[in-house]
Amino acid sequence: MDSIAERKMQFLYQLRSKGVMDKAVLTAMERIDRGPFVKGLFAERAYEDTPLPIACGQTISQPSVVGLMTQALKVEPRNKVLEVGTGSGYQAAILSQLARRVYTVDRHRRLVREARLIFEEMDLSNITTITGDGSFGLPDQAPFDRIIVTAAAEDPPGPLLAQLKVGGIMIVPVGQSDTVQSLIRVTRTETGLDYDELRPVRFVPLVEGLGDS
Repeated sequence: MDSIAERKMQFLYQLRSKGVMDKAVLTAMERIDRGPFVKGLFAERAYEDTPLPIACGQTISQPSVVGLMTQALKVEPRNKVLEVGTGSGYQAAILSQLARRVYTVDRHRRLVREARLIFEEMDLSNITTITGDGSFGLPDQAPFDRIIVTAAAEDPPGPLLAQLKVGGIMIVPVGQSDTVQSLIRVTRTETGLDYDELRPVRFVPLVEGLGDS
């Protein structure tokens, strides 16, 4: 069996080979161990570049996709970031290394509870974890410099666009949940919204309302 150190080196090599080149993003992904976010049967596969199942019928995204989405978000040190879809908490933990403040929302109480425990263990004190319907964002904390959505919507959600600062960036997978989706970058300008299509992706659908767990 490879040593953990070798597996982590291979992990970073895989990220670079898939196009994650931003030094700050690579450093954040080196600092934040994916291991604690992958539990049970799949724990030994934590350093593979593959999505894995987590509780509540959700998934932890493929690390290279996390890296590419984070890179596309262009997070700056003073930014306040909203993440819709906490899931395992892995993406929020990486964002915490890059931004001043991260707010992360999930509809599943269990996922929020488990992610919060990992954040506490890792001493990531700049993440606020909230159970709620992320499709409406967090009006009380708006506006945000950056918004990242880790579930696919048919269109970029209007309430989230409204909570984006001028000059702000939102990354969101867009498309029908059972077909190929596109990762979209939306930039709010003084005059409106600019859209860039980045790459095909597959994400769980963005669902309104709270989960039952």
